Amino acid sequence: MVRSDEERRRMGTPAPGLLEALEQAPFPDLSNGNADASVSEIRQNRANHLAKLRHLYPIPGPIPDIVREFLHQVAVRDGSSIRVKVYIPVKHSPERSPLIVMMHEGGWMMGDLTDEDLNCRMFARDLGAVCVNVEYRLASENPFPQGVNDCWDVVQWCATTATPTSEILPADPRMGFVVGGASAGGNLAAAMCQLSRDEGLAPPLTGQFLCVPALLWWDVVPGKWTAEYKSRTESTSDPVLKLREGKDRTTESLKADHSSTLFCPLLHRNLRGLAPAYFQLAGLDPLRDEGLLYERVLREEGGVLTRLEVYEGYGHMFWTNWPTLQRSQEFVHDTLEGMRWLLATSV
Repeated sequence: MVRSDEERRRMGTPAPGLLEALEQAPFPDLSNGNADASVSEIRQNRANHLAKLRHLYPIPGPIPDIVREFLHQVAVRDGSSIRVKVYIPVKHSPERSPLIVMMHEGGWMMGDLTDEDLNCRMFARDLGAVCVNVEYRLASENPFPQGVNDCWDVVQWCATTATPTSEILPADPRMGFVVGGASAGGNLAAAMCQLSRDEGLAPPLTGQFLCVPALLWWDVVPGKWTAEYKSRTESTSDPVLKLREGKDRTTESLKADHSSTLFCPLLHRNLRGLAPAYFQLAGLDPLRDEGLLYERVLREEGGVLTRLEVYEGYGHMFWTNWPTLQRSQEFVHDTLEGMRWLLATSV
């Protein structure tokens, strides 16, 4: 089903709650007004902004009596290693623990392990899952496809390491083996799911959590989809994500091959046989329409089981930047229930 223009207008009309929040706490300029700000400066400004908000999150910090967490180094294909953070539920049986691998947001050039702390702690606490939070290497120091390769190497390591008797990943992937992430992390999760099928990962992935994902760049959109791909240019009121056609900091830093399905998963010629997908999309988000499109194509043409939530009138990553909003609290609850649904489809 193709969405009507009226539906898109409704999704893209700013919600009163968000407008009120913006008046009280506008999203900061991460470049501090400096057009020549470096990537490292923008990264740090973003990190500082989010650090001031995390005490307002539903799980504001570690919960060691319930979830044990530690850092681990995973060897990757170029001979180096990257950090992951592992979260293990303290009182849950390893024989019943599913495995969830999360990849953080940040436009492939920002972000760190703290971005997925909330979800990983929540999934471990409430679902009994062992979670792996991936600190893939960032652009521009590590251009495409380095981040994709890092994530895929970690997913493969998880597949070979996780067993109920493992000291590092005491989980049973047969109870569920899910990849997920938001924004750039959602892009990476979608690519991981396709690679899992194409490369015959064993045990296979059983689910994909795609939260406000980037899935298709505007310069490679097939003509058959142009009528459904409008939010990239029409969604101009998103307070967090400002996109423009042509070159921007993300494309210049990442140096991605836009024709590659590792960057634009919607371009993959075979979308059948993929794991069930849970989508959370934001109505104001410039990435909204590619999410709607991917969900539709997976479901209607690929025969993939999907579940979709759209937060009309709210923007990209709104729940992390305005965590006290009622809609943000509902979003986090929906995240938990969506992951619960994904795990239920795997057993």
